[in-house]
Parts: sequence; structure tokens; C-alpha cells
Amino acid sequence: MVSLYYVHDPMCSWCWAFRPVWQIVKEQLPEHVSVKCLLGGLAPDSLRPMEPELQQHIQKNWRTIQKRVPGTPFNFEFWQVCAPRRSTYPACRAVIAARAQDALREDAMILAIQQAYYLQARNPSDYEVLIACAQSLDLDLKRFASDYNGSDTERQLMHEIRLSQNIGVHGFPSLVLEVDGSFHSVAVDYRDAERMLSRIHHLL
Repeated sequence: MVSLYYVHDPMCSWCWAFRPVWQIVKEQLPEHVSVKCLLGGLAPDSLRPMEPELQQHIQKNWRTIQKRVPGTPFNFEFWQVCAPRRSTYPACRAVIAARAQDALREDAMILAIQQAYYLQARNPSDYEVLIACAQSLDLDLKRFASDYNGSDTERQLMHEIRLSQNIGVHGFPSLVLEVDGSFHSVAVDYRDAERMLSRIHHLL
């Protein structure tokens, strides 16, 4: 068995920047390599407003990304119109709830959350924003709410966080290739899919 683990968080700005190249990598992987997405869980649940210093740090990070990965869009109005919280677990649960209802909707939910956050200046730490994302995908909202709040979803999130740590991941996004039970890190390149594909082919 050969698996490529993609460890991410839907509210990780570097994951947003990586998305275009990641789509290319997935499309060009050898057929026998299966992709497994793991939610790394960037920030636990919190109702506390984000400290001004952290808000400034994240905005600076967005600008750094725009320099390193040209063309990555961010809507800085988010910081004026929303009440930011350091809390990404809700968005992670939303991805799991969408996946439980339809595995093919997992990536669509990730994209919907990213677009809400980075383009539409809406806060995916808020449940009503996540419900709106689910509605935009024509998911069954009653089932989504039940799955989102269910103990199975919480257990799955904790499992994926632990698994990502066990395979040596300490930051997002990360790629790890499993070949015959051995795990190999694949350095993320935000602008060149070919470098990652070459590393994968070498490990195979």
C-alpha cells in the first residue's frame, strides 16, 4: 500500500496558498498512490477574542504569503468586519461532517471555508458561517448539524490530530508518503508541483 498523507487545517493561510499547486500534485500522482487528508487541528475551541498582537501577526503572515506565493488572494476587510478568534477546530469538524455525508464533498467544504475566510471576510470559527457553507454545497443541514455536534466527529478529529503527530507532522500544510509502512516527508513547494512529484517518484 502507498498513501500520500496531506495534513492541513481549513483555516491555515499557508494551506490556502498551497491549494493551486496541491490540486496539480493530486492530478498527476501515480494511480496506485491514494491520497489521505488529515486535519491537523491548528487551534482548539475558544470563545475569547483574538489578541490585537496576534491579529497583527496573522495579517503580516498574509502579506508574507502574498510575496512568497504571488497571486494568493486575501480580503483584509476580515479584520475590520469580523470578531476574530483563535479557534479552528469548528472548521475542522465541519469538514468531517461534510465528509461523513458525502466523501466527495470533503474538498468542496474545505474550499467553501477557505473562500468564506479569505475572500468573503466571514469567520469560519462561527457556527452560522459553517452552516452557510454546508448549505452552499446542498448538504442535508439537519444531518450536517447532527454530525458536526456528534461525539463521533470529535473522536475522529482527535484521531486525525494524533495520527498527524505520530507520522512526524508539526506544521501545515505537510505531505508524508507511506510506502510499505515507512513514512517519508515530502517537502512542500508552494510554486512547483514537479519538485514534489519528483520526490514522490524517487521514494517509490
